[in-house]
Amino acid sequence: MRNTLFFSAVALLLAASGCNSSSNQTAEATEEESSTAEMTASAEETGDNTLTDQERQDGWLLLFDGQSPDHWRGAHKDAFPEKGWVVENGQLIVMESDGAESENGGDIVTQNEYANFEFQVDFKLTEGANSGIKYFVTEDYNPEGSAIGLEYQLLDDERHPDAKLGNNGGGTRTLASLYDLKGAPKSKPFKGIGEWNTARIVVQGNHVEHYLNGEKVLEFERGSDEYNTLVENSKYKKWDKFGMADSGHILLQDHGNRVYFKNIKVRELPAS
Repeated sequence: MRNTLFFSAVALLLAASGCNSSSNQTAEATEEESSTAEMTASAEETGDNTLTDQERQDGWLLLFDGQSPDHWRGAHKDAFPEKGWVVENGQLIVMESDGAESENGGDIVTQNEYANFEFQVDFKLTEGANSGIKYFVTEDYNPEGSAIGLEYQLLDDERHPDAKLGNNGGGTRTLASLYDLKGAPKSKPFKGIGEWNTARIVVQGNHVEHYLNGEKVLEFERGSDEYNTLVENSKYKKWDKFGMADSGHILLQDHGNRVYFKNIKVRELPAS
């Protein structure tokens, strides 16, 4: 009888421990998702392209106010492109051309550079569209044309052929992937073509995370053995220390397809 009571008590303790561990993991995931959900809710409450008082206190900066692209300039240029990009109905729109990369208005980059940061943007894809959000962009790699940096891929996975391409095992050029390096899961929470979706990138030190609609879809460590192997097996292997800049611009890509952007914001984070 005593042995039975003893083993029952041990079982209860182990079960409680497992519940605590599971609860901690669930709490961490919930906290990550709630961060994006709160910012999405704030846009609904205050209107597009605005910040709440709390967001301002938390250090957020609007990179687009719905009227002017003043926080942006053309890659390799001093001014914003004269063609290929328009501001309309509170949206920053890259226009369609012939699907070629950076041959119409060209990519646009932030005026400032960022090292440790959180970036968020709402985007809407058209059918067959290809674009991207690049970060740690330095304009030294390519003197003209498409600027080079780590890329959060924006793509119509169902219709664009890039979804079936990519190095490092394929599937590394799909929506929310780290372009040509690490793929996002197929089960990602995409709301669909013609709908607004939210991309979020978090960087602290060398640790990077990609989110889509509040769900973390991938993470990696710049400079790790895994990262260096991925780069060596990618289209980026010809660039020395690719993606390892201490800081860089954030870029929105012109790939010749129409894509809409709004609620573009960034905040600097403390170094990890």
